[in-house]
Amino acid sequence: MNIPEGDSPDNLPGRAAEAALVSAEESAGKDAPPNGVPRRGGVLAKFVVSPEAIRALPVEFVKRHRVLPLKVQNGTITVATADAGNHLVIDDIRLLSGLEVDEFEAPASEILEKIAECYQVTVEQMIENLNPEQAACVESKNLHDIEVMANEPTVINLVNLILSEALRERASDIHLVPFEKTLQLRYRIDGLLQERPPPPKQLHAALVSRIKIMADMNIAERFMPQDGHIQIHHRGVRVDIRVGTMPTIYGESIVLRLLEKNSKVLTLEELGLDSPRAALLAGLVEKPHGLFLATGPTGSGKTTTLYSILSGIYTPEMKFLTIEDPVEYELPGVAQIPVRPSRGLTFATGLRSILRQDPDVVMVGEIRDSETAEIAIRAALTGHQVFSTLHTNDSTGAVTRLIDMGVEAFLISSSLEGVLAQRLVRRICAHCRVESPVPAALRVKLEAFGEEKTEGRFYRGRGCEECRGTGYRGRIGIFELLSISPELRELIIQRRSSDELKADVHAKMTTMQQDALKKAADGVTTLEEVVRVVSGDTVE
Repeated sequence: MNIPEGDSPDNLPGRAAEAALVSAEESAGKDAPPNGVPRRGGVLAKFVVSPEAIRALPVEFVKRHRVLPLKVQNGTITVATADAGNHLVIDDIRLLSGLEVDEFEAPASEILEKIAECYQVTVEQMIENLNPEQAACVESKNLHDIEVMANEPTVINLVNLILSEALRERASDIHLVPFEKTLQLRYRIDGLLQERPPPPKQLHAALVSRIKIMADMNIAERFMPQDGHIQIHHRGVRVDIRVGTMPTIYGESIVLRLLEKNSKVLTLEELGLDSPRAALLAGLVEKPHGLFLATGPTGSGKTTTLYSILSGIYTPEMKFLTIEDPVEYELPGVAQIPVRPSRGLTFATGLRSILRQDPDVVMVGEIRDSETAEIAIRAALTGHQVFSTLHTNDSTGAVTRLIDMGVEAFLISSSLEGVLAQRLVRRICAHCRVESPVPAALRVKLEAFGEEKTEGRFYRGRGCEECRGTGYRGRIGIFELLSISPELRELIIQRRSSDELKADVHAKMTTMQQDALKKAADGVTTLEEVVRVVSGDTVE
C-alpha cells in the first residue's frame, strides 16, 4: 500500500507471525501429494501454513527471496519458491532453519499473497503490543504541535494498518468515534458496522491529525466539519478514500469511505436483477430521450446500478457526460466531472454547463434540490437521455418526491420513463450455507407485512472462517422496476398520492419485498435479512 512511510509493521514486537495466520481448508485430492503440500497453481491460498514453519525463517529473508515456508515435518522444512533450483537460497534456508529443505515451485504472485497473509500484523496486535511509553510519548507532546504528533512512527503505522485491514476485510467505511474515556473503531462490512478493538484514547488527536494530513485538510481546525480525499494503492489496486470529520463533545469523529477504482463494473444480472426485468430495463434505458431514476437510501447501490446501465448502453457514436459527488468508478469513454461546491461547481451549475457540451447521455449523481430537478427534466424533454438518483423508499415515491421539490406534475409525466428502486441484502456465505427452519417469531413478522408463504426450504449461514463467523459474505440487490405507462402518466398529471400510485402499479410488477423473498427461497439470502431490509425491523 503506497501510503506515507514510517516504521515497517513487520518489525513491530509481538506474536505477529503466529497470531496473524489465517486458517483455510486443507488442499485435497489431485491438487496435493500425499504429504498434503499443494503442487499445482491456484491452491496455495487454501493451504494452512504451520506456525512452526513461519517461525523457522526471518520475515526479511522470506520477502526478499519470495520463499514461503509451509510445514516442518521429520526434520525437513517444505517451502514454496518462485525460483526453484537456486542452491544458494536453499543453503541459506538450511543454515537459518537447521533443517533439510524440500522445495517446489509456485507462482510468485501466489507466494507474495500468502506471505502478506501469514506475516501481516493486525490493528489488534499492534494495539496489544503498544507499550504505555509509546502511547505516553504521543500524549505528552505539546498539543499545539499537532503536526509533530501526527508524524510519530507509531501513529503512521497504526493509521496504515487500519486502512490495510479494512481493505482486506472488504470494508466500505471506517468509523473512528471518540467518547469520554474510549475510542470506538468500527468497519462497515456488507452494510453493517462491526466493532474492532479500539486504539488508546490518548492517540485520538494524533490519529485524526495524521488522517487530515493525508487528506490535505486543515489540521488546526477542530471545531468545524471538513471533507478531504486520500488516494492510495493497495495490492496493485487504486483506492480513493473520502474523509469527513465532525466535531463532537469529546473531539472529532472521523469517517473514511473506501472506493476501489479498479473494481469491475458489474452487469445488471450480477447485481441481482433477474432476466425478465433486466430485459424490461434495457428497453427503458435505450430510448433516445427521457429521465430514468435509481432510488433508495444512502448506500443502497444506486450509483453502482447507474454505472452498470451506462456501461451497457455505451457506444462511441454517442457522447456520455456525468457529474458526480464524488466520481466513484471510472468508466471508459465517459467524461466524468466531480462537483466542487467550494468553487461554485454544484450539480445545478455543472448540469447547465454540461448541456452546452452537446451530450447525448447525461448522468447526474443525485437530484438534491428543485433547481437540479427542473434542469434535469427539461434536458430530458429536449432530446437528452438523463439518468440520476433520488432518496425515496420505493419506486412510486420518486414521483411524489419530485412534486414535493416543486416540479410541475405535467413535466414529470412527460419526461419520466422509469424508476428502479433498490436495497442491498447480505448474501449467505457459500462455504457454510445450510438449510434452516423458519422460527415462529420470524414467521409472525413476515405475516405482519403481508407475506404468508413461509413454507418450503430456506437457508442460513452457520458461520465459518471465510465469513468471519457472520454467516454472510457479500451483498446483492433487491429491486422494484417501475415502467411509466400511459395510465400512470395520467395519474401523475392528476397529482395522485403515492398510495394511489402504488395501488395502480403494484399488481403489475415485482415489488422489492417479493424479490427479496424469492432470493431467500433460492438460498441467496436469509429471511432475517428480508425482514431487516424490507421492513426495517430486526428479529430477536
